[in-house]
Amino acid sequence: MIRFSFQFPKYRLQILLSKRRGAFIDNSLLPDLEKIKNIRRGQKLSRFFRLIFERRKIKKLLGTNLALILLISTFIPNNSLANIENEQVIITESNSPLITKSAIQYPVSEIRISQEYQLFHPGLDFDGETGDEIRPIKNGVVEMIGKSKFAYGNTVIINHGGKITSLYAHLSKISVLPGQEVTTDTIIGEMGSSGQSSGSHLHLEIRDHGVPINPLSVLPKY
Repeated sequence: MIRFSFQFPKYRLQILLSKRRGAFIDNSLLPDLEKIKNIRRGQKLSRFFRLIFERRKIKKLLGTNLALILLISTFIPNNSLANIENEQVIITESNSPLITKSAIQYPVSEIRISQEYQLFHPGLDFDGETGDEIRPIKNGVVEMIGKSKFAYGNTVIINHGGKITSLYAHLSKISVLPGQEVTTDTIIGEMGSSGQSSGSHLHLEIRDHGVPINPLSVLPKY
């Protein structure tokens, strides 16, 4: 041991120098294989790894790596996976109402039946005003139009297929032509009182194989 002493006006400084114990002891990472070979107790392989981890350099190396791992982990956001799990799927619903349209409809917008189907009246009479729009009860093709000052007056007959036809009588105006394809949105004419009529109305007949049937048995309930 070597001692140095320095005297200052107010303080005294002493420095002690001594040799470090084990300074020249082999401190390599791997243990001496000859020492392990001479060990009689325990398994040599487990003793080998135990001696490795007891080495001072190994401890320093592991301590440094653990500190580095802890430091890196602080930069990883804890909620990185939570953001994915908590992600919400927003489903928007359309405000458009679901519109369904019947294949068969009434020929007038305002349903006011003035006379029903009976023995000497093979159809329905719908009350209304001259000029009210008339549409077909079903998609089809215009089979015939007729204009007369008697009986049905101005008339449109539409063929719906399957030997089913519909007749629209007493019209004030006809807006279609023979052979024209029509839909339930097509205006085929306007209500009137042509022919043998006591007032403005629409006379509707539905025929199955040429035989009139009660329209109320085909038209939807109102």
